[in-house]
Amino acid sequence: MHTQIVMDRNGDTRHEFDPDDVVSCARAEEHFSKLTAEGFRAVALGRNGQPGTLLHYFDPRVRETLFIPQLEGG
Repeated sequence: MHTQIVMDRNGDTRHEFDPDDVVSCARAEEHFSKLTAEGFRAVALGRNGQPGTLLHYFDPRVRETLFIPQLEGG
């Protein structure tokens, strides 16, 4: 299972999907598109201490994607 982790005002929410299941991947891609359209930044988390990578499109091979909300000034 792969995980999409969404950070927001309430903490974090995790959404799992199976990269081998077409329906599950389609839902994860829709979720990715919705969040990035709302201004979230998607980051593929690095493994073994490696830095993450900013994602501009859905990649079902990424095991963990962190969605960070856009910062608001004030």
